[in-house]
Amino acid sequence: MTDTGKRTSALDLLLAVVDPGSWRCWDEPVALTTDDPEYRADLLAARELTGLDESVITGEGRVRGRRVALVACEFRFLAGSIGVDAGERLVRAVERATAERLPLLAAPASGGTRMQEGTIAFLQMVKVTGAITDHKAAGLPYLVYLRHPTTGGVLASWGSLGHLTAAEPGALIGFLGPRVHQALYGEEFPPGVQVAENLLANGLVDAVLPAGRLAEVAARALSVLTADGTGRVASVPLDAPGARPDAPSAEESIRRSRRPDRPGVREFLRAAATHITLLSGTGAGERDPGLLLALARVGGTPCVVLGHDRGSHPDPAAGQALGPAGLRAARRGMRIAAELGLPLLTVVDTAGAALSREAEEGGLAGEIARCLADLVNLPAPTLCLLLGQGAGGAALALLPADRVVAARHAWLSPLPPEGASAILHRTTDRAYEVAARQGVRSADLVANGIVDRIVEEGDAQGDFLPTLGRVIGADMAALRTRDQNERHADRRARYRRLGGTGDVPS
Repeated sequence: MTDTGKRTSALDLLLAVVDPGSWRCWDEPVALTTDDPEYRADLLAARELTGLDESVITGEGRVRGRRVALVACEFRFLAGSIGVDAGERLVRAVERATAERLPLLAAPASGGTRMQEGTIAFLQMVKVTGAITDHKAAGLPYLVYLRHPTTGGVLASWGSLGHLTAAEPGALIGFLGPRVHQALYGEEFPPGVQVAENLLANGLVDAVLPAGRLAEVAARALSVLTADGTGRVASVPLDAPGARPDAPSAEESIRRSRRPDRPGVREFLRAAATHITLLSGTGAGERDPGLLLALARVGGTPCVVLGHDRGSHPDPAAGQALGPAGLRAARRGMRIAAELGLPLLTVVDTAGAALSREAEEGGLAGEIARCLADLVNLPAPTLCLLLGQGAGGAALALLPADRVVAARHAWLSPLPPEGASAILHRTTDRAYEVAARQGVRSADLVANGIVDRIVEEGDAQGDFLPTLGRVIGADMAALRTRDQNERHADRRARYRRLGGTGDVPS
């Protein structure tokens, strides 16, 4: 647990995050108006201790050259509690950040509502939340750094709304503070639960990092989240889709997609992306190793990446099954893309969804349906990369997109070929025969209008992933230039046409 005796003050934290000499405070003086002599004495003592007039500091500075609005709690000022004046200061700062179109970084450290001010202080959380919601609705990034301790209404409002959320190592973070729990229930809260590292393990925060790394991580994330798409993107000619007379058989592609040395989404990002920030889970206490969620620049284009993660599963044919929590994490990525107008890149490489009691009780089918609905109607540009295996509903959940690019040996099938063979022939021995008839190969997918473009893999994979990154970066950059309504109509039309016999009705 963080040593409270060595706690960094709010002002020292902000000065450490912003570039030297760039800090500008936004705060107007707060007058003492309370008639309660005890509370007045507490306020005066807090002012004497901290040199501040309230529990929050707001202002702006530059983080690695980028102008950013910042708000932070000073825990030494009445436990960082939020009363009417603190709530009003926060709202004014958020509203100013929104009006000036600045990304916002919040660093709470608070016991929650200021008890001396009662219910009206409690309701400050509503108006702060409303201001944060308006900020995000304006397409502006909101980053949160949870410090020791952050509890109560602060955590249950503006502390839990970040596009990206990090926490201080060892920080106490929880809804019900341990002192309150002890007083109400006569026992200590279970140890190790309300600790930053446990929150990370359960997908509630995206990172645990010391304050000294906050500027670096925030700058990297903002280089994606605030990108205007005007950076340099390699130009890649939009050539023929890639059907060729010597296209590999279904069996060859399936076998190659299952090789242990087959590159997955992590290898793709390492070879083809920069400014990578991995996000953890759903933000709601769930993690699924079957899905990777990240912010990155792929081929120079900023985007949200979500993809099936092969990981280090010992059986390449089985891979890491995707469950309901993974699909909820995918939908978190979709929301970030929609809120910030970033392209969404989905990477399909899965042997199938999780088949278990837990997956069924967790609503797997419903989560697949909601992913499909979100992707079909997402306002952001979307591109799907078929990188390897594409089996069943887990693949379908990430498929709908404005444009689909496939690696030569990627494939897409209603079930793993062995499952389809078992249904049709009561044996798995005819899996490759069934796959060939189903038209699962990348060449078949192009012929049927499912895939727009194939990227050759070659015998050696040395240049394959960088080439794939350049292709995807250029395609996403082109999608960003299109009118949103036109792009959305074309996306709906491309799937309406599949298997049809004529033009799509207008």
